[in-house]
Amino acid sequence: MLAPSTPPEYAIEARGLDKTYGAQGKGKPTHALKAVDLAIPRGSFFGLLGPNGAGKSTFINILGGLVKKSGGAASIWGHDIEADPMNARGAIGIVPQELNMDPFFSPAEALEIQAGYYGVPKSERRTEEILKAVGLWEKRDAYARTLSGGMKRRLLVAKAMVHAPPVLVLDEPTAGVDVDLRRQLWEYVRSLHASGVTIVLTTHYLEEAQELCDTIAIINHGNVIACEPTHKLISRLDRKTLVVTPREAIALPITGFEDVTFAMRPSGALAVTYSTGAHSVEEMLDRVRKAGIAIKDLSIEEPDLEDVFVELTA
Repeated sequence: MLAPSTPPEYAIEARGLDKTYGAQGKGKPTHALKAVDLAIPRGSFFGLLGPNGAGKSTFINILGGLVKKSGGAASIWGHDIEADPMNARGAIGIVPQELNMDPFFSPAEALEIQAGYYGVPKSERRTEEILKAVGLWEKRDAYARTLSGGMKRRLLVAKAMVHAPPVLVLDEPTAGVDVDLRRQLWEYVRSLHASGVTIVLTTHYLEEAQELCDTIAIINHGNVIACEPTHKLISRLDRKTLVVTPREAIALPITGFEDVTFAMRPSGALAVTYSTGAHSVEEMLDRVRKAGIAIKDLSIEEPDLEDVFVELTA
């Protein structure tokens, strides 16, 4: 891969990226991407989230050269995917959702073949290093078909890294992976990120995205509806929930909470959800006491990424 003279500001940049399926055929066309503008900073751990059918896979497949865009432009590590496709594809490694591999090749053979596709000289190949990093060295000579689902998933990550791309895209990488293998996978991905690799993650495990990603974009119906640092995105929801466990069972109805959201939980606790801009926790506690409720325990629940996701994509 021919690298730019200076590292680009953005690892991936899309400008007005558009894709319509079925535009020339019969039936109603599907507008999968609608003039998407997205800039993924170099060195970031970037989350690309959205419901099924939102356009995430279309975006990734355009970057990987599997889908032809209908309009706009996109570049990877400073290389335009249309004007300079060879270097653009050499700058990215994509781990797909599907477990697509030849069942009769061993992990070692699969990596050697993949490296050959990218023109990596034999003297520069890192098959042993990569297989050890993903925990597959002991299985290096086993047929791929004999590997567990989690091992196959890790083999896909290994194949994506054979040409040492500066950008790695993980499309639902932990689907069907057990807890222990998931932990091992994230340890390896974190080490890649620490070494300077830009990571782009799509996942339906929103708690993973919240923990791992420094920046998150949410796409829905082909539009990017949010793109912000993770903490700033979560802070969009101006609300908290005060959960009070009473000393004794509460007799309903209770007054004094008409301007906030008040609910009784199956455990017997009461939950008061309020706007942090309009109310304070001290005020809510004062209302609880005025209602004659003796407090045994209390906690505060903060919004998380799932709350933001549901509210933005509803």
